[in-house]
Amino acid sequence: MEKHISSQFDAELTHVSSRVLELGGLVEAQIRHAVYSLSQFSTEVAEQVIATEAQVNMMEVEIDRDLSSIIARRQPTAIDLRLLIAISKTTANLERAGDESEKIARMVKAIVASGAARSLPSSELRVAADLASALLRKALDAFARLDVTAAISILKEDDLIDAEFDGFVRKLVTYMMEDPRTISASLDLLFIAKAIERIGDHAKNIAEFIIYVVKGADVRHTALSEIESFVK
Repeated sequence: MEKHISSQFDAELTHVSSRVLELGGLVEAQIRHAVYSLSQFSTEVAEQVIATEAQVNMMEVEIDRDLSSIIARRQPTAIDLRLLIAISKTTANLERAGDESEKIARMVKAIVASGAARSLPSSELRVAADLASALLRKALDAFARLDVTAAISILKEDDLIDAEFDGFVRKLVTYMMEDPRTISASLDLLFIAKAIERIGDHAKNIAEFIIYVVKGADVRHTALSEIESFVK
């Protein structure tokens, strides 16, 4: 009987984990489309990104409901409970990454409406956007395998996105000083840059949850050097 119950529990864990990865795939696509809408200043693609948000939100609610049911019925052991908590937090971070994609899409629409689209240095954001998208993809892959080594690598790569953001802000300030007429649209571009940086932060958070599941330690707000020493 215990084996039967254990098998059911494993099946439920597998199912909810698959749902998280499915959500991750949806958010990844949302980010890619948001970046494309920015590169092409396409309001049509931006509208698609915005429309996807309802599906992302619905999946988050469904996953949370499944997690609550599992915890209530199965009374999981410590490591399984850590996994369930990490799945919940990962789901929340994916939904927030989707929110940032929606913000990018809305800012793209605002920039196009302002008529300043082609005069702005939006191509400068492409590197950071590609880094953030790739980082989220790596985080989901690492989560699927509970790969601590990959998680550490993700924590390091997030610094690259932060550096790209800082560099872009400096360039944008110079751009606005040279042509004050672009200030309003440039501020929209600044909000896009911040949204991209936050997507990278959400990928970093997922990496931290992987370490929490495998090692049983909460490494949020911990220096990278300390985390590396801990997981060795």
